[in-house]
Amino acid sequence: MAKVISVTNQKGGVGKTTTSINLSAALVKRGKRILLLDMDPQGNASVGLGVNTDELEHTIYDVLLGEATAEQAIVETESGVDVMTANGDLAGAQVELLNEIGRELRLKKALEPITQAYDYIFIDCPPALNVLTINALVASHSVMIPMQCEYFALEGLSALISTIRAIRETLNSNLKIEGLLRTMYDKRNSLSGEVSRQLETHFGNKVYDTVVPRNVRLAEAPSYGEPAISYAPHSKGARAYILLADEMLKIASAKTAQTATA
Repeated sequence: MAKVISVTNQKGGVGKTTTSINLSAALVKRGKRILLLDMDPQGNASVGLGVNTDELEHTIYDVLLGEATAEQAIVETESGVDVMTANGDLAGAQVELLNEIGRELRLKKALEPITQAYDYIFIDCPPALNVLTINALVASHSVMIPMQCEYFALEGLSALISTIRAIRETLNSNLKIEGLLRTMYDKRNSLSGEVSRQLETHFGNKVYDTVVPRNVRLAEAPSYGEPAISYAPHSKGARAYILLADEMLKIASAKTAQTATA
């Protein structure tokens, strides 16, 4: 059964979509079956994987409204990552679900028939706490938090932790923090180092050892409709996401071994 991970941060521009795309592609390189859900009405994850969002028969919008199955909204991409696509229609789902009973559970129920087909399902969340993000968190086993090591990062992180706590108390008691990922990291910046140390102090082993540097190839790749993993495989950004995939798999393997010996 797939592990479902929301990639989220209520602050925009921290590398959520870049992480969702490239970590998914890196795990495919490691032989894993991956589905990426695009839960952002901008559809950047879909476009970044080469999907023409103007020519879609079904999207995640239709799935949330019960007008299509999850399987019908999935598109195979050249990267090997399957993507459940989104476009601007998704913005309307927030209004249309407003008065629906059980609206927070729509995504969780929709995913149930397909979880056996994948090893990991990543959800690229919008940078806001709305019904789309809540659906993602309710459907997830855990949360991955990409964040820049900058002045306001810890403040934004505090708000997100509060949101996760609220979801645990009301809608998904098993929701965990998968890990914190430092993105767009500039080791020449002393503030980056200071914020990084604070993260390690407060969150310990929840902070990934892997650090994603600021890298022009990561920024360029989406305009070519492919992950940096294939667009510029030897770039520092691509290599960082390969390392992150390996780190994730190592952690998962260690947890499985612990469970087996418990």
